[in-house]
Amino acid sequence: MGERVVVLGAGFAGLELATTLSEEFGDDIDVVLIDRSEGFVFGFSKLDVMFGRTDAAHVRHPYSDLDLPGVRFVSADVTAIDAAARRVETTAGPFEADHLVIALGADYAPERTVGLIEEGHDFYSESGAFALQRTLAEFAGGDVVIGITAGPFKCPPAPSETALLLDALLRERGVREASTISLVMPFPRPIPPSPDASAAILEAFDQRGISWHPETNVRRLENGVAHLGDGSELPFDLYLGVPIHRVPAVVEQSGLTVDGWIPVDPKTLETPWPDVYAVGDCAAVGTPRAGVFAERQGATAARRIASRIRAEETDAAYDGRGVCYIEFGAEAIGRVEVSFFEGRPNGRLEGPSLALAADKAEFGASRIRRWFGREWAPVG
Repeated sequence: MGERVVVLGAGFAGLELATTLSEEFGDDIDVVLIDRSEGFVFGFSKLDVMFGRTDAAHVRHPYSDLDLPGVRFVSADVTAIDAAARRVETTAGPFEADHLVIALGADYAPERTVGLIEEGHDFYSESGAFALQRTLAEFAGGDVVIGITAGPFKCPPAPSETALLLDALLRERGVREASTISLVMPFPRPIPPSPDASAAILEAFDQRGISWHPETNVRRLENGVAHLGDGSELPFDLYLGVPIHRVPAVVEQSGLTVDGWIPVDPKTLETPWPDVYAVGDCAAVGTPRAGVFAERQGATAARRIASRIRAEETDAAYDGRGVCYIEFGAEAIGRVEVSFFEGRPNGRLEGPSLALAADKAEFGASRIRRWFGREWAPVG
C-alpha cells in the first residue's frame, strides 16, 4: 500500500480530493476519508427539501455507498489535530498521515444570536432546513424576516433565493398580499462580486415587493421583533436565520487558526505545516465559502499531493474560479461565473431562464455520478 493521505471532512472538497487521488493511484494509495455525517447533501438540496420539492432521504448520499479504489471511509468525530505531527485523534481511533488535508467546513453558532434558537429557525443546517419543510407547509402567511447575523457565511446567494422562493410559495397559496418578506444582509448588494446578478435580484425584489435591508445585520430576536444593527426593528411571524459561522471547535482547540480560520497559501492550499493542507470553508482562501470553490480547492490539493508522492515538480495552482446557480422562483435559474484571483471580481450573470434549470440539475447529477458512481436527479 502506498502513502497515506488522511482527509478530514467529506464535503465538496474532501470528496473531490479523494476521487482525484483514486483516479491517479487506484489501490496504490491509502486515502482515509473521515466524516461524522452519514452522507453528503448539496447546499441547494436543502432548499429543495425546505420548499417541499423532494424529501430528505432523496437528497442525502450515504458515504457507505462510496466505492473508490484506494479510499476507505471512516465514520467518526475528529477530536484532536496535531498538524506538526500530521496525527489526528478520532472516535474511531488515531490516524497518522504522510499528507493531511483539513476539510472540515464551517459550523454554525446559533446560540451566539440572542433569541435565534428560542424564536427563530436556522435554515442553513441540514436539520434546520429539513424541519422547515413542515413549518412552511403549515405557514398561513404573515410577516417574514430572513436575517443574517454576520459574515462571512456559506453560499451568499442562498438568502436571496429563499426570499424569492418564499414569495412564489405564498403567491401559490394566495396569501402573499397578506404577508411581508424582508431580507437583512450585512453587504451593500445581494451578491457582492457580481453587480449583474445583484441588480437582477434587486429588480426581482422590487417587482415582488420584497423589502431589502443592506449593510446591517440582525443583532437579536425578542418577543417577535428582530432588532437590527442600524437601530431599526422588524416584527415577524416567521424568522428564517443564517447563524454566525465559525470553524469547528476541534480546529480552534488544536491551535490551527489565525483570525478565526486556518491560514493557507491561496494558490497551493498549503498551511504553515509541511504536507498539511486546508481546503473549503474552514480555510482562509479569499473566495466565497461555497461548494463549487471548495471542490476546485480539493482538486488542486490532490494534484499537489500526487506530485509530492511522485517526487515531481508541479505548477498546479488554485485559480479562484467558481460557478453558482441562483433560484429566481417559478423554476427560473440564473448562472454566475466569477474569478477572485484575476483582478477585481466581477461575475457576469447568465439568465435567469428556464433553460438553465437543466444546467443546474446536471451540475448536481454529474458530481454524484463522479463521486458515488450512480445516476441521480436533484428533484425526484
